[in-house]
Amino acid sequence: MNQKLILAPMATLSHEAFRRCVAKFGGCDEYFNEMINAGSLIHQGPFEKYYLTSGSESEKMVWQLTGSRSDYMKTATQILAELPGIGVDINMGCSAPQIACTGAGIAWMTKPIAETQAMVKEVKSALENSSKDGKTPPRLSVKLRLGGEDFTEKGFFDFTDMLISEGVQSLTLHPRTQKEKLARRLPRYEYVEKLALRYPNIPVNLNGEIRDKNSLEFALKKAPHAAGVMIGREAAKRPWIFAKLKGELPTEKVDMQQLALDFIDDIEKFQPKEFFKTRLQRFFYYFCQNFDFANYFKVQMLNSENNEDARKRIKEYFKKQSEERFKTL
Repeated sequence: MNQKLILAPMATLSHEAFRRCVAKFGGCDEYFNEMINAGSLIHQGPFEKYYLTSGSESEKMVWQLTGSRSDYMKTATQILAELPGIGVDINMGCSAPQIACTGAGIAWMTKPIAETQAMVKEVKSALENSSKDGKTPPRLSVKLRLGGEDFTEKGFFDFTDMLISEGVQSLTLHPRTQKEKLARRLPRYEYVEKLALRYPNIPVNLNGEIRDKNSLEFALKKAPHAAGVMIGREAAKRPWIFAKLKGELPTEKVDMQQLALDFIDDIEKFQPKEFFKTRLQRFFYYFCQNFDFANYFKVQMLNSENNEDARKRIKEYFKKQSEERFKTL
């Protein structure tokens, strides 16, 4: 396929341990981290350094930033611009109430456009000013939705025209409005195509409901000019999804027990103890869906008391279900 493959920013999932899990199967073209709160980063919260960790593929990192204040967004961008990677992404797509109600995420699409424009200008300026010795400044991108429930095509394109006029260099669209639920309606992929044709010199990525080759082909029939495809939850379920879409799956069977145990090891290396439980629960909620007794395995992992207990439960599951340990992908 010609499109880039991109790992989505997912809270409690898109961290270094998970990226390493994906990388075991060849990785992808870009890794978005779990969104960084601008205010927390500026005030050096105790856990912020863990959000800034990047590993052997640090050159593929995109640092996604969320916040409600332009001044915080600018200062946080100055920090992120010093890190290795492709650039900074402004989160304008998160519709979770706890994010939107603070004025962050999709709230930037529903504020007066002049206010959002001023923020984008500040972030772009910070990136431009970070460039030294004639080097190309880090890329500025935006991940967005179609907007609020008052969505109109004109309003949407007025908004994206503003983004491009302020120097945004790449867009990723999850083509649903703020309150459209995942299961109730397919994404409106045709708007990815409309964006791509409207801005032929700007990469426009497609996000939403890509689970396999069939769903990918369906989406790309609607948006053949998409520059990239971003995948989130399906990568948590099947970290090899990118290899599968590229036709580069390993020929040998994969040791699923070892994959799970390695993930716990990496959580301990790259996350604080306070995050161990939530990060393991989030990953295994999806990963356990690969197995015959998915609900049983998932409950076992969600109820594990600590990392050692989680390791014990993994080994016990595969001892009982030995035929599932080595999997042909």
